[in-house]
Amino acid sequence: MSAADLARLQFAATTGVHWLFVILTMGLVPLVAFMHTRAAYTRDPATRAMRERMTRFWGQLYVVNYAVGIVTGLVMEFQFGLSWSGLSRFAGNVFGAPLALETLIAFFAESTFLGMWIFGWGRLRRGVHVALIWLVALTAYASAFWILVANGFLQHPVGYEVRDGTAYLTDFGALLTNPNALVALGHIALAALTTGGVLVAGISAWHFAKGTRETALFRGSLRLGVWVGMLSSFFVVIVGDLQVPVIERTQPMKAAVLGGSGVAEEQARLVAQYGPGDYVPWQGWVRNAMDLMTILGNTVSTITFIAAFLLLKDLLVRRRPLAHLMTAIIPLPFIASVGGWVVREIGRQPWLVHGELTVDEALSDVGRGALAVSCALFVAIFAALAAVNWTLIARFARRGPDGAQLGAGDPPADGLPDPGGADGKQPVPAF
Repeated sequence: MSAADLARLQFAATTGVHWLFVILTMGLVPLVAFMHTRAAYTRDPATRAMRERMTRFWGQLYVVNYAVGIVTGLVMEFQFGLSWSGLSRFAGNVFGAPLALETLIAFFAESTFLGMWIFGWGRLRRGVHVALIWLVALTAYASAFWILVANGFLQHPVGYEVRDGTAYLTDFGALLTNPNALVALGHIALAALTTGGVLVAGISAWHFAKGTRETALFRGSLRLGVWVGMLSSFFVVIVGDLQVPVIERTQPMKAAVLGGSGVAEEQARLVAQYGPGDYVPWQGWVRNAMDLMTILGNTVSTITFIAAFLLLKDLLVRRRPLAHLMTAIIPLPFIASVGGWVVREIGRQPWLVHGELTVDEALSDVGRGALAVSCALFVAIFAALAAVNWTLIARFARRGPDGAQLGAGDPPADGLPDPGGADGKQPVPAF
């Protein structure tokens, strides 16, 4: 493999693994915030205790994913300087601003609010405590917005001018309203909610299949997960289709590859405009990833749609095969989202900044040996972190609410019995 291929493989692998953490973080935190809001403003003590246990259980899974995921995010931006210094030289004045804002939001604001929420159980007034988890959700999506603003510039550079071979920002508003960023943000937000909903529904269904005694807690979680997954998976297809005219207008080669026609004509046009070169991305990768995303997305949408009707008869609770099916589809939104990322990034090749900077021009002057070692090292570390994350999530998910340690031992709020204790199995009304 060439140095460029090794650098691309390293960035693709690390970004792809990191994205699995990100999409679950974005998908799970609004559900946890909704659960916490309901718990905080429920008057009946028994129902409130059950809903607090629900919040702590799902909140712990979220915290585990966030904590391990943020470690994988630490090395992402270093790769721009280590492997892709040409991007920094050419577009650092434009690309760096949204990237820096994302870092400030994710590593300072979001983590600070999350820390206050984690240690605020029984210590903060309920309105303040609830506001903190909603601020965590807001900053998570704000972080995604700035990342997509930066990525949108790579997909369709706007609001800049080139002077002496360097891009300078001239219109910040154009950068913020780039259609390649805004439409993608809507698509990603809905995909994340689909992922979070399916995870919550799948784990809840697994507990019913195993004969859980926490029927009220997991019935409420199952309903929430199924409805969020169904609605989000339906609208994610609609918003995804809205990206088609944007791609056709700003990235005609990607549109030609996805459409299966006009590739040769577009190649000839680009050669005439930019000079000799191969401007066709890896067509098999792009088309197969698009097919994978479409098939899996439609599968999840269909199953969650049917599951919403099965809930009316309580069949997901009473029929083990149906419950196991809900658990089995948990990986599908993750795989589909990675397919969408492959379409977005590989479909842009050979450009790193579309129409301005190619991958080969952006590559740092690093030897193949150094890149091979760093690639193997990073891929191994990221694979280990992913394995640790899913092992911990699976372990806490199997333990159920009694194994939740989030807020354990903290003073109870408003004089209620501590809902996180080992004896927290008192009968409660349905969710």
